[in-house]
Amino acid sequence: MTGKLGKVLVVEDEPKVGAFIHQGLVENGYEVVLVRDAETALSLDIARTYSIAIVDINLPGISGYELARSLRKNAPGFPILILSAMSSVEDKIEGFNSGADDYLVKPFDFLELLARLQALLRRTAQTTEAKSEVLKVADLEINLFSFEVTRGNTKIPLTQKEFQLLAYLMRNAGKILKRSQIAKDVWDISFDTGTNVIDVYINFLRKKIDRGFEHKLIHTQTGVGYGLKPH
Repeated sequence: MTGKLGKVLVVEDEPKVGAFIHQGLVENGYEVVLVRDAETALSLDIARTYSIAIVDINLPGISGYELARSLRKNAPGFPILILSAMSSVEDKIEGFNSGADDYLVKPFDFLELLARLQALLRRTAQTTEAKSEVLKVADLEINLFSFEVTRGNTKIPLTQKEFQLLAYLMRNAGKILKRSQIAKDVWDISFDTGTNVIDVYINFLRKKIDRGFEHKLIHTQTGVGYGLKPH
C-alpha cells in the first residue's frame, strides 16, 4: 500500500529521524519524498505536487522557519507541520508566525505525528470544499478559500494560525469556549494546554480585529475562556 492517502514532503537533515518518518508514513499508505535541506525543497513544485510538508527547523543553510514562510507566501492554503527540538512557547509562536499549521516537538511518538498529519489533511480538504464559503459576525468577514479578512472597509492580514483561530471563534460566535477546547479543536491533539500560547494568540487577534474599532468582538470570561460576541 503506497501513496493512496497523499504525497508527503519531509524536509529533515537527521538521517535516522528522516528514515523513521519515511518508513512509518509509507507503511501507513502515504507516498513520501525525503530531502535534507530547504534549498532542495524550494526547487520542487511543492504546492502542486504534494499534499503536505513536514519541516524540521534546524536545517543546513535556509532554516525551516524561512522555508515555511516561503511556502506560505506562494501557497496560502498549503498545510505545513513543523518538527523541532525547541519546545519553548516563543519557539512555537515563531513557528506558527512563519506559516506553520502545527508544531510538534522532538522526540515525538510516531502515532501522534500520524494523527496530526491526518488532521491537517482533513482540515485542508474541508477548506478546499468550502471554496467560496464566507463567515460573517457583525462587520467582520472572512473568506475560507481566499483567506481574506475584512472588518468594515479595512482589510486585516493574519497569519495562518491566527486565521484558523478566528474562523473557529466565528463558527462558534456567541459561545464562550474553554481554553482546553480551543487547544484541542484548533491546535489538534495533545497540545500543551499548560502554556499560554492560546492567550498569546487571542491577544494577537485582539490587536488586529478589535483595536481601533468601537465595538469589541473578542471577549474573555475569566477562569473559563474566550468567545466572539456579535453584540
